[in-house]
This record gives sequence, C-alpha cells and structure tokens, in this order.
Amino acid sequence: MVNIGEQITSRRKAKSYSQEELAGKIEASRVMIGKYERGDNLPSVEVIVKLAKAFEVSVDFLLGEGPNASYDKEMIRRLDELENLPDEEKKYVFHYMDLIIRNFKTKTAYAH
Repeated sequence: MVNIGEQITSRRKAKSYSQEELAGKIEASRVMIGKYERGDNLPSVEVIVKLAKAFEVSVDFLLGEGPNASYDKEMIRRLDELENLPDEEKKYVFHYMDLIIRNFKTKTAYAH
C-alpha cells in the first residue's frame, strides 16, 4: 500500500495547493494536513473521500490499492465512455490505440 502521507503531499504539490488551500477544500485545518502528510495521523474514510475529490482522483488511486489505482478520474471517465460504445466503434478505438502504443514502443526501443 502507498504511504498515504506521501501520496497526499505528492498530489497536493501536483495541484500546486498550499496546505492551507487543501485544508479549505476538504474542510480541515492546515495543522491536520501537516499531520497527515508527516504520517502523525491517518485520515478517516470521510477525509480520504474529500481528498480524492479535491485531487480529482479515485479513492483507489489515492490509496494505491484496487483495480483502478493507477488511473486518474479522467482515465476512468474515458474508460467508462469507451465501454458504452458499440462493438464496431470500440474496434476502431482499439486499433488506433494499438498503433499509438506500437509507435511509442518503437521510439522507445530506438532511443536507447
């Protein structure tokens, strides 16, 4: 499992939030944000949900656990939309994705 304090710090900095700004977004104190980040206190489930919303990630992503832990909310939203496409449309999307992935792998292989 990911260290929740490190994850909070990392996500906060990625969003360019100060501890004070993050505290305001989740209705907590700056002191508590500092305690969470240092690992002095663990956030409750309710606070973890508020943090995930503030960072625009899933709870799985924030905790580093679960089937969607590596996906941010934008990726999950797009996967949900993809899942609802007709099979023929999915085929086109997958084909295009495969081309991009193959191209990336080729560039990566020749870059070294």
